[in-house]
Amino acid sequence: MSFLKITHLAAILITIMWITINIPREYMPEIALIYYDKFLPLNTYTEPPRNKKPTVTPINIETICPPLYKDWRQRKVIDNITIQEVKDCVPDNPWDVAVSVLGSNRASPETLSQSLLAKDAVIKKDDLDGDGDPDVIEIRLEVMELNGKSPDEKGVIPRYEIAPGVTPGLWVFSPKSKGMSTINADSPESNRIVRLPGPVIRVEEGDEITLVLENSHYMPHTIHLHGADHPFETPDGTGNDGVPVFNEHPTMPGSAKKYWLRPRHPGTMFYHCHVQPHAHIFMGLQGMLVVEKNEENNLVQTFNMGAGAVRYMSARTRRHYDGEYDLHYADIDSSLNNRIQKFTDPRLISRSVHREYNPSHRKTNYHLLNGRSFPYTLKESLVHGKPSKKYKLRVLNGGGSQLALHVHGHKPLLTHLDGVALGEHSQKRDVFEIATAQRIDLDLNTMNNGLDSYGSGSWLMHDHYPQGVTTNGIGPGGGLSIVTYPDYVEKNGLPKTLNGLEQLSMFFAADYYKGRLPVFFGMKNNKLLDPDAANNSKSQLSLSVAIAFLLLLILLYSFVWKTKER
Repeated sequence: MSFLKITHLAAILITIMWITINIPREYMPEIALIYYDKFLPLNTYTEPPRNKKPTVTPINIETICPPLYKDWRQRKVIDNITIQEVKDCVPDNPWDVAVSVLGSNRASPETLSQSLLAKDAVIKKDDLDGDGDPDVIEIRLEVMELNGKSPDEKGVIPRYEIAPGVTPGLWVFSPKSKGMSTINADSPESNRIVRLPGPVIRVEEGDEITLVLENSHYMPHTIHLHGADHPFETPDGTGNDGVPVFNEHPTMPGSAKKYWLRPRHPGTMFYHCHVQPHAHIFMGLQGMLVVEKNEENNLVQTFNMGAGAVRYMSARTRRHYDGEYDLHYADIDSSLNNRIQKFTDPRLISRSVHREYNPSHRKTNYHLLNGRSFPYTLKESLVHGKPSKKYKLRVLNGGGSQLALHVHGHKPLLTHLDGVALGEHSQKRDVFEIATAQRIDLDLNTMNNGLDSYGSGSWLMHDHYPQGVTTNGIGPGGGLSIVTYPDYVEKNGLPKTLNGLEQLSMFFAADYYKGRLPVFFGMKNNKLLDPDAANNSKSQLSLSVAIAFLLLLILLYSFVWKTKER
């Protein structure tokens, strides 16, 4: 064997030994570690890399809770309708609420001008039973897209964040509105009523209700009135159950369809699209439907945009409760929803959503309460309670996964299931299993007696399944919210924390949900940060150079060997 070959072989062996000694232990299989520690015990300890010092932009409270909303939170009397005060950081526009109560045909021009609802969004007329409130109601819904692809814009449009930096594609039902779907011509952000979920629709038992679907979308759609008492056909003989093929033809783009119902039983119901329901429901085409018991002089808030606090409760609810909250839970599989962000051609979107997506492989990675994930749930979906009061919670699971709702510090009373009163079977619990499409009604009693309530505080309210409190696998996230009391709320409506609002800063940073911030960052006395990537990258670079050098030696050796053979 020639000297050159011996030199090459020696270099190869030395390089292999160097790589073996210096390879990071995390790259080794378990079996190799046994022999590594036995024969090379000198390198069992490696100096750990230094902590990486993350930076987070300080919280800008005026961005999170704009000063404009301070006025919106106040109790207001608009067109003789009393809109209740709320504590939410981001409250509903009180003029939208007033129009929803009165009807867009009965509200004053001044009130309508400060609302985004169209003139025919909700028409109320004719007191058929003489009890002091209108009984013929016409409601108009549109179908809108959020976070879709635009041929003209780089980002998604209209832009709607469910959490900081998180914008999955969505299709939603929206009250018929005036103007643009964005805030204005210069902003890609969606306006306040084009959002997830569809508005909670409130009607009264015995009312004659016409629900008009104006399909402003590029796909066919229907509305199914899930759980609500409705005939199979409308009075004019057309389909009324929202099911294609067996009951009606889907409403095509640019067309409209009327649904009719005169509900005979009150309760918490559900409405959703029934075209390709394995996809359309979970794209976001769903909302809560509430049938209130018939009462005298019983105006109801027809639209509760984004669910949450009801600012104008029905006459019966006001007599029995000190507040009412609509809680609409949902989940998202981004591998379905984000398909609409790949194409602008409806044919390609249809093929991708309806044929290439396999719902049997559905894996949810976003979990929402009232269309948002933590920390945005803190802005608009807190349950604000006071001691020794009673609140009605209407809960809908619009997701495809089971929900195990747990309320810290309280044991609410389960009173209704799927709109049916449980009577003597009502029960107090602290975890409620809610199947997909199921609704429950809860009485939240804040009497501090050790059973109904443990006293004042900021008590978490969340899904007890682990994925339900994460956002794309990162926690805290998901539909996490809080039942909070006056002493535990900031003036802007956000809950108080141990170290002030700055402790929330990292959760409002998009980098947190991209995994770029250490999980315990910002906590008192915490030293458990992420290792400095610079140190790791140096060792990885050295290893890469050594491996490359080894490969080069092997190639040279092979070349020399073949040359000698010739």
